Amino acid sequence: MSLLDGKVAIVTGASSGIGRKIAQRFAEEGAAVGLADIRDTPIEGGETTLALIAKAAGRAFHQKTDVTSWADIDRLVGETVRRFGRLDIMVNDAMVWCGTPLTQTSEEDWNRVMAVNLDGMFLGCKRAVQQMLTQEPVKEVRGRIVNITSQHGMVASPGDVSYGVSKAGGVYITRQIAVDYAKDLIVCNAVAPGKIVTGKAYDADPAMLDNTRRRAPWPRLGRPEDVANAALFLASDLATYITCVNLMVDGGWMAG
Repeated sequence: MSLLDGKVAIVTGASSGIGRKIAQRFAEEGAAVGLADIRDTPIEGGETTLALIAKAAGRAFHQKTDVTSWADIDRLVGETVRRFGRLDIMVNDAMVWCGTPLTQTSEEDWNRVMAVNLDGMFLGCKRAVQQMLTQEPVKEVRGRIVNITSQHGMVASPGDVSYGVSKAGGVYITRQIAVDYAKDLIVCNAVAPGKIVTGKAYDADPAMLDNTRRRAPWPRLGRPEDVANAALFLASDLATYITCVNLMVDGGWMAG
């Protein structure tokens, strides 16, 4: 039996990078997946996530979703439940970055990063919890939330103040939801990636890559499947008596 047989999941930011790999991994393990993104074509090129899942005989649908919009998130959850009957897993992965220090960050850029990375996570968590509260528990759990945070939610994000603050907020909201809704049998954890090479343009910064290689004990950089495997564990029934965790997937970078 696969780890997510019979489960229903939503993954935001599912068209590219880490979200794309999480959605594929969940589908491989038997989940029906709602793919949420403002676009369906991957930033790194290639076939859509929906096409890849369909080619592997998985179950999924794509819905254009702006995670900063409550109406969009509400429709997304409603459509997922209409198609598949319930919502077992919510993965909040959608993110943007700015790449500027404090004095060079405009209000517009700050607000954009906070809207996607933090407001989007808040809205996704809120709507998922609303749905999960209406469901009967399965194996002691009504539903699981997995938020994608970052090592830079735990330590400073040099030269990118808005991104670091937004990810620190993601770590906090994960803890708050876990504590507030444990009595309702809703699990909330996070995965905090280190440097993950996704094929996006900014991953090609030689200085950044060299610094990570020197700092991280593990002798390679991270891959999207590393984060997807961690998210799969936290989304599965293997993760028992585990909530409020911010699981580092960084090759030991934080300990280096």
